[in-house]
Amino acid sequence: MKAAQLFVKCLENEGVEYIFGIPGEENLDMMDALLDSDIQFITTRHEQGAAFMADVYGRLTGRAGVCLATLGPGATNLVTGVADANMDHAPLVAIAGQAATNRLHKESHQVLDLINLFSPITKFASRMPTPDIIPEVIRKAFKLAQTEKSGACFIEFPENIAKMDTGSKMLPAGKTSQPEPRADQISHAAKLISKAKHPIILAGHGVVRAKAWQQLATFAESLNVPVANTFMAKGVIPFGHPMALGSAGLQAHDYVNCGFDHADLIICVGYDLVEYHPFLWHPTGDRKIIHIDSRSAEVDEFYPLECCVIGDIKLSLERVQAQATAHVGDLMRPLRKALIAEMNQHANDNSFPIKPQKLIWELRTAMATDDIVVCDVGAHKMWMARMFRCEQPNTCLISNGFASMGIAVPGAIAAKLSNPEHAVVAVTGDAGFLMNSQEIETAMRLNTPIVIVIWNDGGYGLIEWKQMTQFGRKSNVNFNNPDFVKYAESFGAKGYRVEKAEDLSGILTTALADNTVSIIDCPVDYSENLKLTEKLGEMVSPIQA
Repeated sequence: MKAAQLFVKCLENEGVEYIFGIPGEENLDMMDALLDSDIQFITTRHEQGAAFMADVYGRLTGRAGVCLATLGPGATNLVTGVADANMDHAPLVAIAGQAATNRLHKESHQVLDLINLFSPITKFASRMPTPDIIPEVIRKAFKLAQTEKSGACFIEFPENIAKMDTGSKMLPAGKTSQPEPRADQISHAAKLISKAKHPIILAGHGVVRAKAWQQLATFAESLNVPVANTFMAKGVIPFGHPMALGSAGLQAHDYVNCGFDHADLIICVGYDLVEYHPFLWHPTGDRKIIHIDSRSAEVDEFYPLECCVIGDIKLSLERVQAQATAHVGDLMRPLRKALIAEMNQHANDNSFPIKPQKLIWELRTAMATDDIVVCDVGAHKMWMARMFRCEQPNTCLISNGFASMGIAVPGAIAAKLSNPEHAVVAVTGDAGFLMNSQEIETAMRLNTPIVIVIWNDGGYGLIEWKQMTQFGRKSNVNFNNPDFVKYAESFGAKGYRVEKAEDLSGILTTALADNTVSIIDCPVDYSENLKLTEKLGEMVSPIQA
């Protein structure tokens, strides 16, 4: 059997459905082998788009998304999406072609040391120096990519190796399981929770990866402990749950931070430091912290641990709950009520350009609770993280480990491919949209209906927000945009422009029913950014008093 054919059969053995990528000279044999496979190759318009698709596919399914590029510039174009998946702990396997092995020892056309390039941004990076190790390398890559904490792996496949014959056979695709938490750790955590006066939970994306959201909600309700979630863990506890405080992650003293200020015990469940720096929610460094996760915690000055419970998160929550004593009182309820009031106050606001709060209200109203939003990075991300209500996990995807602009459009395509029965919306700024808008053609070619909502402010809104907060003036953040309606139509997609607030609801409803790619150009009033910053600061004194 040809090595390229064995490679593809090993991918089939791992349950791969899609490969996102671009054909090239150095992966010709693999592209040919894919013609005889059930794996669907998704031809993208840029390798970064392919990597982001694999990233979001992995995050939604828990199975490694796969992306493919050729050598040199094709491989380097994968880097941002691969790094995003690795830092956001989304399972991904990236594959790149490479020049023949007799060229790798010297300066040669398009040749880069891809192993050293990808090693710092992956869990595992390996070259195929001989066809006989293909089954081992692929099995190891998928095993590491999908094992907690999940992340990205990279395989380099030289073109001459792909052409060789091999007698090697596939290895069985085994599944891994999490160890049980230790009894002494469970007991210690339960005693700390029982003795605490004002405990609070910070839930991270690890709860989603462990599928432990039901255990978390039961734990919080049973022990009467309020829950704040990171941006990446939106929906891990339904917003309608009485213990839900909303999202933590704004770099200011928001309502949830006020809760951390008052807490004497912080229970971090499935939390990764990259999601929300501890010095932002624990600047004093003097509160007791319990770390409940599948792996030991990162060392950080502002994350001193009183107790670690390491192992299966579901079991950990169930066993700690069984031994801990429930709390009384509702100290955090005013925080939740204040957040709900803020969400509701702009529901009937018809000012134009549209306020972020109004845009989110209408979007939430138009979408079903199990539909999916893929959020890009920018000022809109901060508003979506705070204001978009989620009742289920993995229904509002936000990149907040690596936090890469340009993820929303390709990510929405992958979300629709993996969840065809649900509506999918990409929420993006005008800057992030144009970074990977070429993938609209991919969506149209695949007949993959998605809605893209562009928050149009003609600039880098988040950077302007920070500039105005720190310096009181902005610097080089403005740009011009094309006519987004005509741009959409040039791809054969539908384009809509919101020209008054009263039209937004109807446009969203129409676009969601279009059954094609629909792009909505919505002018947004980001003067609300500084108002929010001021409001968050004002909330500190009344709550602490």
